[in-house]
Amino acid sequence: MTQHFDLFIPGVKTEAGTLSVYAPYDRQLIGSVATANQEMVDHALDNAQSLFNNRSRWLKADERLAILKKTAELMTECAETLALEAAREGGKPLVDSRIEVARAIDGLYVCIETLKTAAGTEIPMNLNAASVNKLAFTRHEPIGVVVAVSAFNHPLNLIIHQVAPAIAVGCPVIVKPAGDTPLSCYRFVQLLYQAGLPSDWCQCLMTQDKAVATHLATSPVVSFFSFIGSAKVGWMLHSKLAPGTRCALEHGGAAPVIVTEDADLQAALPKLVKGGFYHAGQVCVSVQRVFVHESIAESFTNKLAAATEQLCIGDPTLETTDVGPLIRPGEVDRIEAWVNEAIDLGAQLMSGGKRLSETTYQPTVLYNPSDHCKVSQQEIFGPVVCVYSYSNMDEAIKRANALPFSFQASIFTKNIDSAMKAYSQLNASAVMINEHTAFRVDWMPFAGLRQSGLGVGGIPHTIRDMQIEKMMVIHSVEI
Repeated sequence: MTQHFDLFIPGVKTEAGTLSVYAPYDRQLIGSVATANQEMVDHALDNAQSLFNNRSRWLKADERLAILKKTAELMTECAETLALEAAREGGKPLVDSRIEVARAIDGLYVCIETLKTAAGTEIPMNLNAASVNKLAFTRHEPIGVVVAVSAFNHPLNLIIHQVAPAIAVGCPVIVKPAGDTPLSCYRFVQLLYQAGLPSDWCQCLMTQDKAVATHLATSPVVSFFSFIGSAKVGWMLHSKLAPGTRCALEHGGAAPVIVTEDADLQAALPKLVKGGFYHAGQVCVSVQRVFVHESIAESFTNKLAAATEQLCIGDPTLETTDVGPLIRPGEVDRIEAWVNEAIDLGAQLMSGGKRLSETTYQPTVLYNPSDHCKVSQQEIFGPVVCVYSYSNMDEAIKRANALPFSFQASIFTKNIDSAMKAYSQLNASAVMINEHTAFRVDWMPFAGLRQSGLGVGGIPHTIRDMQIEKMMVIHSVEI
C-alpha cells in the first residue's frame, strides 16, 4: 500500500504533477508526492512573506516551545513506524534508522533547551561623552522567511536540523525534501500540524523541476537559505541568491584518518568499519581515506578487510542488516566504475569490489590506490574505504590535506603529541582523537570548510543563524 501526499501549501488545491517514490532496495513503489510549478511556489513564498510581515500573527515563544514539545511526544509514540518507513525509503538499515529517529526527537528538545537559554547582551555605555546617560541592549528576533532544501541520506534528522530551528525562533519555513526521500519529511510536517503549528508556518513541497527549485531558493523573499546536498548544486545556488539572503551550505568531503604505529587497532577497527560503511558510505563525513603507518599497514588492511567481509548486506528493514542499498542504481554504476579504475591503476582489492544487485554493492577495501584516481580525489559516497601506507606523520598530513575539501578528520594514536600535531595541522573543522570521522551529536558545531560548505550546522548554531540581534538604546538622565 502506497501513500500520496498533496502539496502542503495553504491556498493551493491543485498540483503540477506527481513524483513517485521507490524503495532503493527492491525498487518497489512506496509512495508519491505532488509537485509544484513556479506559480505554486510563488504562492508559498507569498504565504510566508505575508505571515512574517504581519507581526500580530507571530507565535509567542511559549507557543512555539509547546508545539515542539508536543511534536516530540507524538514522534516518540510512533518512533518505530518512523524508523521503519525511513529505512524503507532511504535504505539506511533499521538499527541505524532507529537511532536517527531518536536523534531527531532529541533534536526537538535541543531546540527547546537552546531557546530557554538564548539571550541578548548589554552593550557598554557611559564610557565617553557620547554614551553618557544611555543604556543599550539587544534581543533576538527571527530573521525572516527560511527556505530549506534537504538531502536524502538522513531523511528525518536533516529535516529536523533545518526546520525545527526555524519554528523555534519564529521563522516561516518552506521545506523541499530530497526527491528520493520526501515521505519522512511530509510525515514530520504532519506531526507539526497535529501538535498545533498553523500550516502556513511550515509549508512543504516538491518542485516539478530544477528551474522551479532554483526559483524557490533564489527568491528575494528568502532571508535564510539552508542547503544540504551536492557541492555542485549548492555553490551554484549560492551564486544566485538574492542580495541580503544569508545561507548555510553543507556538502561532502573525503574524510581522512591517520592511524599511527602505536594505535590500539583492536579498538580502532570496529570504529573504522562503522564509520566507513554506515549507511553504505552515504554520509558526508564517512571514513574514506585511511593513512596507516607502513610498519602496520598491511596487517591493518588485512584485518579491516576481514571485518568488512562479516557485514550483512541486504534489506534495510531487517534487524540483521548492517549495510543497505545505495540510493539509486546509477550510484552503483558509478561506484563500480571508480573501483575498477582504481584497480586498473594499481590498487590492491582486499575485499568486496562486486555489485550484488541493482542497488547493492559489496563493502570494499582498497589498498594503496593511486593518488590520481577518483577514489583518492573525490568523495566516494559509497561503501568503499581506501587504505594508504605512509612513512612519517608529515607525509600523512600532507596527503590528507591535499584535496579541496575540509570537514571532519581523525587520528588513532596513544601518543598525545601525535594527537595534538594532527589536531593542529589537519585541514578540518573537527579532528576526532581515537574516534571515526562520522561521529556527531546534534548540538555540536558541524561545518564543512573550503569546498565542503559554508557556515556552521548543529542545532544551536542554526538557531543563531536564523535570528538577528536587535539593539535598543535608551537615553535617560537617570541612567
